[in-house]
Amino acid sequence: MVTIEKATKLVKLARKAIETKEIEYTKDKEKSGVFVTLSTYPEHELRGCIGYSEPIFSVDEGIQRAAVCAAYSDPRFPPLEKEELDKIVVEISVLTKPNKIEAKDAVKKLSSITPNKDGLIINYKNRSALLLPQVWEELSSKEEFLNALCLKCMLPYNAWMDPNANIFKFNVEAFKEITPNGRIVKVKT
Repeated sequence: MVTIEKATKLVKLARKAIETKEIEYTKDKEKSGVFVTLSTYPEHELRGCIGYSEPIFSVDEGIQRAAVCAAYSDPRFPPLEKEELDKIVVEISVLTKPNKIEAKDAVKKLSSITPNKDGLIINYKNRSALLLPQVWEELSSKEEFLNALCLKCMLPYNAWMDPNANIFKFNVEAFKEITPNGRIVKVKT
């Protein structure tokens, strides 16, 4: 479980890594999948989102690496400019281990998913994509969520229905700044 104190430290590490483009190595050894999402303030428009679904780095290191990539390497956006630093909000997500949904049938896959709680990963035909649980705020149904997941990795919108499509679910603990460099709040458990 991530405490608000730990989350505050992680958000500050992410912001510092964005500002300096350097990783600060800490004594943290706990590993987890992590994501960093950057959004504009006050518009709340996506400005970058990168992460690691698997626990390949310590949480501290993964957050910093993801933050730098979200700011400067997300292919959907130009690199963050220095004057934008005070106009972005940093959100961090610490992921649980992804668990494969064993169902092969589309109806059973749908019944295995909990809206507003589960994030999803699809692996199919050498393609993969991930949507964080926070994306449920923009999508109204399980089918719409799964279709968006497929489209994200350039698969046909209903590819998730194929029995050979592997779907994994996970949860997150997510925290973000209310304003740039502002107070940290929990946004998802």
